[in-house]
Amino acid sequence: MQFLESIGVALKSLIANKLRSILTLIGVIIGVMTVIAVVSIIAGMNKYVADQISSLGSTTFFVDAGWRTIMSEEDYLKVLKRKEFTLQDMEAVKKGCPLCWKVGAEMVAYRKVKYREKYLSDVEIDGSTANITEISDINLSSGRYPSEFENLHNRRVALIGWEVADNLFPGQDPLEKDIKIGNYYFRVVGVAEKRGTFLGISQDNFVMIPITTFNKLFGTKRFLAIFVKVESFGSMQEAQDQVRLVLRARRHVPYDKPDDFAIMTSDTFMELYRNFTSTAFIVMIGVSSIALVVGGIVIMNIMLVSVTERTREIGIRKAVGAKKKNILWQFLVEAVTVALVGGLIGVILGSIIAKIVAATTPLPAAIEAWSVITGLIIATSVGLFFGIFPAVKAAKLDPIACLRYE
Repeated sequence: MQFLESIGVALKSLIANKLRSILTLIGVIIGVMTVIAVVSIIAGMNKYVADQISSLGSTTFFVDAGWRTIMSEEDYLKVLKRKEFTLQDMEAVKKGCPLCWKVGAEMVAYRKVKYREKYLSDVEIDGSTANITEISDINLSSGRYPSEFENLHNRRVALIGWEVADNLFPGQDPLEKDIKIGNYYFRVVGVAEKRGTFLGISQDNFVMIPITTFNKLFGTKRFLAIFVKVESFGSMQEAQDQVRLVLRARRHVPYDKPDDFAIMTSDTFMELYRNFTSTAFIVMIGVSSIALVVGGIVIMNIMLVSVTERTREIGIRKAVGAKKKNILWQFLVEAVTVALVGGLIGVILGSIIAKIVAATTPLPAAIEAWSVITGLIIATSVGLFFGIFPAVKAAKLDPIACLRYE
């Protein structure tokens, strides 16, 4: 009965003193809301990224100078000093890796792409070997892929992404029409199927051209990645080891030094992603912890004010037989109730944020049951910890002094 009465007193106090209640609850609300929202968004991102990365395939990997592994300025400066790969490196991998079923290469630049009066800025131009579509599993919407013959003879043909086709040729068939990439004209021979976005970045804003044509028109001193496909997943590790040996020898890497390049698989991407999200998660937990501590201190101060305001009430209760533990219990329950109300509001607001993210982005932000339980446990713990001092102070008050208090 006393437990329910204490909860009732706490709730009545919150309703009666609205401004004070808002100030009391805001820290706990922000802390719990952050936990719920961040956990939900990261859980959704984990599922989304895992699905996207799995599309790379379990039998495909690629090698570059390490641009996709950069996580800091130090990493960037290290990669910047490395020598870029060349088509000769790709040929060496073909010869030196018996387990490599298909080996291709791709170079990247960004250019303005135009058709008549319509244009797109900063379109990704991929200079690719003819077999890159077999390695990367790029599907056609219409037309065909650039051929090996066109690669060998520097032909100006292009496979365009769905977004490029949609923007430059609305309601038209792009096939056999000429687009302008930078200062050069290319004949459209194919349109790729729509692939959507990855972490908000369009996967359809590209134009693929023969790598030989790319080298001739845009230069050879550009980022080049070597793509490899093996016949079975069981050959993946051994194929990577063969590629590593070939490239270390070509780049004259001493036996006691690490690779000056990066071999990337779907697992590598997932590991890099987890490293990034774990850092973001720690930062967000730090922010929410500060909010919870501030909220806890505010609860403690408000409870101390409550003890002062209810000094005569405490004296009367003690005079009619209430023990120290009864007073202690009453104020602890009130502190926990206040914190739990803040926690519940935080859970609701965090869930709303997660639903907004899920509705407005590709991320399937999912509210995890354990995060809700954790949020409420944290709120309870904050109320309990910061409510101890006011509760102990109330329990130790002298009943005679309390009755004299005005």
